[in-house]
Amino acid sequence: MQKSIEITTTQNVTIEYDLARLRDRGLAWFLDLVIVVLGYFIGLQLLQLILGNWLAENSGLEMAAVALPFLAYFMYNILFEIWNTGQTPGKLAMGIKVVRLDGKDPEWSDMVLRAVLQLVDSLFSFGVIGAVLIKTTGKSQRLGDMAANTAVIKIQSSPYQFRLQDIRSISTLETYKPVYPQVRNLSERDMIFIKTTLSRLQRYPNPAHEEAVEHLVSHLMPILDIQKRPANRIDFLKTLLRDYIVLTR
Repeated sequence: MQKSIEITTTQNVTIEYDLARLRDRGLAWFLDLVIVVLGYFIGLQLLQLILGNWLAENSGLEMAAVALPFLAYFMYNILFEIWNTGQTPGKLAMGIKVVRLDGKDPEWSDMVLRAVLQLVDSLFSFGVIGAVLIKTTGKSQRLGDMAANTAVIKIQSSPYQFRLQDIRSISTLETYKPVYPQVRNLSERDMIFIKTTLSRLQRYPNPAHEEAVEHLVSHLMPILDIQKRPANRIDFLKTLLRDYIVLTR
């Protein structure tokens, strides 16, 4: 069963996301590991070509070469997840990303904490601890996620769901003109009901939920004094949500 979470942004907008599945996270981890290992061996070969026998004659450098892969993996995750807003190349390939549960952007301290504990629940335990926690915890969190208050979400596009980028793109009335300004007559509870109806249709696309959307549109039209029936019911409801966010926040 697909798990999901709701995250309230700094603009007090609650957005529902599907959590990344264990399979997606495992494949992303494996891809990242392959990239780090290949990069390490290529770099090591280049050093041997440049330094030659001098590298082999220094035992201290040999010990450093043993520790270097772990340092490389540690820095790889931190740098990519900060630079690419929660996505390493592996996560990017699998369409998943790291987000904070409080709606804020991940910070350096969050990524460092995740990377440190990943050595425990992924590398040193061969992924067993991390896999068990992702499968059994309510928010699919491994140790690093729990400590950093983060989760890994699926970022596939959906015609019925707002993404964080969509909310951020609606900054002020100067950059967005509401289509239905009368939406201010509705309450926050009404808007939550609209969002829930859309989410249920997305998750369970069946005739019953299609009919619920139809009844909702019919109910809203006289309240908002809309004479002409919207051509697309889904776009109409999404527009109401967008207008309400801009006009009331």
